[in-house]
Amino acid sequence: MTPPPAAQVHHIGVETFDLANSLSWYEDYFDCRRTWIAEELSELTRSRLPHVTRIAEVAVGDLRFHLLERGDRGGPRQAGGPSEFQHVCLSAQTVADLGRWRDRWLELHRSGRYAFTRSDPPTEIVTDAEGVRSFYCFDVNGLEFEFTHVPESAR
Repeated sequence: MTPPPAAQVHHIGVETFDLANSLSWYEDYFDCRRTWIAEELSELTRSRLPHVTRIAEVAVGDLRFHLLERGDRGGPRQAGGPSEFQHVCLSAQTVADLGRWRDRWLELHRSGRYAFTRSDPPTEIVTDAEGVRSFYCFDVNGLEFEFTHVPESAR
């Protein structure tokens, strides 16, 4: 059997009820830049995501987020079924970077500029048996992010 071609992440789709709030938070937290906003959605997009009214893309480096604004608050989260990502894990280059990501979340939360669906604070940075360090936090929509640093000895 021929192995599949190598895959890379192009973007992460995030549903939101408040596009302006999400755009602002992603721009400030990840230092993303806004690349486009679509208000005219294709037939395919409308058939797959009937409750989505607008989509915006923000990017930093090769990492892109597609922020999908929902026009309904009571409908199902996804048209295809109840499955959702449990969390998204992003790599930190150094242990110190973990602290910087955590501090940045706390700073933006304290600013009062954002409405958070869940305002749980980020977890403490923990270290597992292999020396991998990580912490978890939520974006303004309640999507959980893990930031992790894997030392050379655990790779």
